[in-house]
Amino acid sequence: MFRTRRPHRWRHALVLAPVVALLAACGSGSTGTGSGEVVLKVVDPGNAGPLAVGKRDGTFDKALAPLHARVEWVTTTPGFSSMLKLFNTRELDVSDAAFSPVVGALSKDVAVRIVSVSDPAGKDQSGILAAPNAGIHSVADLAGKRVAVNPAGKGEYILLQALAQAGVPADQVTRVPLQQKDAATAFATGKVDAWASFLVPYQEAKANGGVEIATEQSIGSKDNTVFVFRTEVADKHPDIAAKFLQTVQQLTTQQRGNPADFQNVFDKTGPRALSGPRLTDAIRLGGEATVPHLPTDSDAADLATIVKLFRDNGVISRDITAGDIFYDLKSKLTPEQLAGLQPGR
Repeated sequence: MFRTRRPHRWRHALVLAPVVALLAACGSGSTGTGSGEVVLKVVDPGNAGPLAVGKRDGTFDKALAPLHARVEWVTTTPGFSSMLKLFNTRELDVSDAAFSPVVGALSKDVAVRIVSVSDPAGKDQSGILAAPNAGIHSVADLAGKRVAVNPAGKGEYILLQALAQAGVPADQVTRVPLQQKDAATAFATGKVDAWASFLVPYQEAKANGGVEIATEQSIGSKDNTVFVFRTEVADKHPDIAAKFLQTVQQLTTQQRGNPADFQNVFDKTGPRALSGPRLTDAIRLGGEATVPHLPTDSDAADLATIVKLFRDNGVISRDITAGDIFYDLKSKLTPEQLAGLQPGR
């Protein structure tokens, strides 16, 4: 009579080990790894600014290492409103932006929130450009014209604010919804008469002959610069969000003291590099950079004007409050974590 032999315990262990490892990896979450490390997916900063210097020097990874986290830089197209799909698919966790596109994002139920706000600076870097031969010399001349805007974003805000200030009914101007990359082509080829744009694409189009008829400064823009987190990430890792913001604050302070080091960070020559008057102007603006701070009542008042403008002009279909948009990071932090953040105001 034969007896059935029982498998050795070590054989059970060999079989179970891969399964346990797989389960551990699957349970780590979309921003984690099998080792428990959190990967913070941040918009790639390009060739200038605090994020670029932090990427070059490894500053963020050094700051986040004690929290078992690191940064992964994500290449995107220009303009926050063009990135919404990346947030929805968890391919992006953090980006700089402005009030207006975040209002637009929340109206579409994109789960992002504003963690910090920067006081106004560089308002001559965005505005409205007219095509050289369009016969447009003022905002009033836009009546009956086609103007490219990134929809429910900064470009649409700039145009609507300019029209309201000039007393031009918004329905007298055709808003052509295009993201920055496509708008640049349409403007260069004469498919639109004007373009409400911002930052690098705006400056490039202006340098190539675009006629500036308004700037954020001239229209009294309240569209302040912000940092946005995917809400799920901020909820799960408020300590990481705070450390990221603290690092941005420190880098911005350094930029104010040595703005030249924050331009042409990776490329000194080539298409991404600035030179001549544009480099000089960028260095000037870097010296005027304002340090991000946790949202305040004053920021909420500025935000409310943008919500109202969008609501009045049918850009959004429902009211959105500061409580819907600002993330209350302060309430999630220990006194020690909160003390590490600069008050800003």
